[in-house]
Amino acid sequence: MTQDTRCGQYEDIIYLPHPVSKTRPQMPMSDRAAQFSPFAALTGYDAAIRETARLTDKKLVLDEETCALLDRKQQYLCEIIAEKPEMTVTYFVPDERKDGGSYVTVTGKLRRIDLCARLLVLTDGRNIPLDDIADLESKWFGNII
Repeated sequence: MTQDTRCGQYEDIIYLPHPVSKTRPQMPMSDRAAQFSPFAALTGYDAAIRETARLTDKKLVLDEETCALLDRKQQYLCEIIAEKPEMTVTYFVPDERKDGGSYVTVTGKLRRIDLCARLLVLTDGRNIPLDDIADLESKWFGNII
C-alpha cells in the first residue's frame, strides 16, 4: 500500500496548514500533556488503602505482677514528688482513626500525679494517663525492684 492510496479519502484536507487561532493563545505543552494524564475516578481511594494498610498495635493487658510493680513505683513517685524525679515512661496512645494504637516512650521530669484525673503530669506539660502506662523506669526505683 503506497502513501497515495492510504491518503486517498483525505487527499483534499491532508496537506492544508494547521489552523491557529488569532484570538486565543496556544496552550503550553506542559498543560497539553496534563490533559492526557490519568485521573482518580475514586477520589480518596488511595488514601483509604494507605490508612487500611497502616499497622497499629493492640493494647497489652498487663499481668497482676506487672500491675503491682507499677502501683509500687507510682506510690514511690508520690513520696518523692518534691525532687521532680526524672523517669522514662512507656505508654499506649490510642489511634485516632482505627482500632489499636502505638506504644510511645518519653523521658521527662515528674511535676505531679493527678489521682482524680488519673494522669501523670510531666514538667514539659505532657499528660500521661495512668491506665495506659506499660512501664516506668528511673534511677530512683533501684530499691523497689
